[in-house]
Amino acid sequence: MTVATKRRVAVIGAGISGVVTAAHLSREGIDVTVFERSSAAGGVWLFDKRVSLEPAYPSLLASKGEVYASDPTSTLDEAELDAVRHAPPGPCYVGLRNNVGTRLLTTTLNPFPVGTEEYVSHSVLKEYIQDTAIKTGVHHITRYDTEVKHLSKINGRWEVETVTLEPQATDRFERKTETSIFDNVVVASGHYHAPRVPDIPGLSKLKQLFPTRVQHSKGYRTPEPFKNKNVLLIGASVSSTDIARELGPLADNVYQSNRGGAFDLPASMLPENGTRIDEVVAFSFPEKEVSDLGENDPLPSTITLKSGKTICGIHDIIVCTGYHITLPFLPEFHSDNTLAVDASPTTLVTDGSQLHNLHKDIFYIPDPSLIFIGVPYFTATFTLFEFQAMLAAKVVAGKVKLPTEEAMRKEYNERVSLKGYGKTFHSLREKEVEYVNELLDFANPQLETKLNGHTEVWHTARAELVLRMKALFAGTGGPVRELGVTCA
Repeated sequence: MTVATKRRVAVIGAGISGVVTAAHLSREGIDVTVFERSSAAGGVWLFDKRVSLEPAYPSLLASKGEVYASDPTSTLDEAELDAVRHAPPGPCYVGLRNNVGTRLLTTTLNPFPVGTEEYVSHSVLKEYIQDTAIKTGVHHITRYDTEVKHLSKINGRWEVETVTLEPQATDRFERKTETSIFDNVVVASGHYHAPRVPDIPGLSKLKQLFPTRVQHSKGYRTPEPFKNKNVLLIGASVSSTDIARELGPLADNVYQSNRGGAFDLPASMLPENGTRIDEVVAFSFPEKEVSDLGENDPLPSTITLKSGKTICGIHDIIVCTGYHITLPFLPEFHSDNTLAVDASPTTLVTDGSQLHNLHKDIFYIPDPSLIFIGVPYFTATFTLFEFQAMLAAKVVAGKVKLPTEEAMRKEYNERVSLKGYGKTFHSLREKEVEYVNELLDFANPQLETKLNGHTEVWHTARAELVLRMKALFAGTGGPVRELGVTCA
């Protein structure tokens, strides 16, 4: 009689989605290895004072989203650059706090310490993730400083190629490459790695001429460098508004441009010296180019808005236009030049705004041994991702059977018809409870021990959050101010 071999599962990423997934897989008796390219768990909440390398300007192709431009102003030596390229610092900045209360983020695996406030520093959330990893044993099955370079399905199993950066005594690093075999792969690598930079006429030239004055929000760390400056933020969603509020007490003027996107926050959330302006359509320059600026000199560029108005006197520009969804370890599943509407039944990424061909935003329909956790937007992330992890663990353990490929495809197509393409496809705004109930209604009829849904505490906190957001969005008009830096 042969002894059944444990299933082996690779989990990519040790943010909250990777930690909860590895924990629930381990509880099912599955052999799990987590690969994390940073030196610690925490994901987006892991603060790193180093600034990430800037992307290319523009950065439009999802498959190239983690290709970084050379920076002539960088003071990093070769070893430091190697470390930053291996594990680029995330977008966490000094003042980052959660905008979803901790009662909504508490997982079944680990309570927050007694007395934890609703809204806390990034360090509290990082510590919570790391504490959860330790208490569940995930920390001990995580290979840190290890980047997944490529995934290949060969003879029915996944070959996972990795590179580990091992420090040497001489302040240098040695790269150790390895290939491991797994039955399943879980992608839990998060959203905030590959900056998206739009192709606004003149922006790439401005970046080339004045590289320290133009940056993507991923590299923002603290408001102090912008003291007494006029700052333009391109984009009007969460990161832009958070940064605007941080800049407010120090900057002279903060201008936030928007295109009227579905996920823009109301202008009423801007600071007193903040002004919402319409879309930036071009940056132009004087006939005689200026290449050398004093520290307090504004950029020599006229900024044209969609309305036809122009502004000048801007000192710094922060590009807050979000991130590509990208899978650098699965390049064969990218199709950069394909419209989202034309994605094939096997494509995962087209323009970087969504993932295609996933059943319930989790299982890759052509091959459900490839699993994604943490894809949905606008959720109470920690708990939502844990529900996904619970279902995934039950499926991998063989306790819950997925529908046929044909049935999964039918459900997916119905969802596409209902939600369309792009970021909205993964949005669970006002639909989070419905989605979780859908997962439970699918899994529980097949389980002896049922999975529980959201707690009463969670529902109470959710109701309070809804009221808070309604109050914020009630004042959508925001401050009405004249443009203080209009061109003569």
